[in-house]
Amino acid sequence: MPVTVWIPAQLRPVTGGKIEVQAAGDTVDDVLLDLERQFPGLKERLLDERGEVRGFLSVCVNDEDIRFLQAGKTPIREGDELSIIPAVAGG
Repeated sequence: MPVTVWIPAQLRPVTGGKIEVQAAGDTVDDVLLDLERQFPGLKERLLDERGEVRGFLSVCVNDEDIRFLQAGKTPIREGDELSIIPAVAGG
């Protein structure tokens, strides 16, 4: 089932400038793999060498950070939205 994935500005060059894209999968991991299939090179920007979301990114399903759910195994349901959110720092 396709879900809407919101892409931050820093990753839009990989998605051809698209702010939102559609990706499919039963879990967050599946959706991220589908994103890589559609937009080669995106995976290396999202996941570390262990296949986990990079520390400076948050991935949320319907505004819930997957770190507080089931991480990459978090189930995806029809109508869900997945957001990729980079860390913001300032001083």
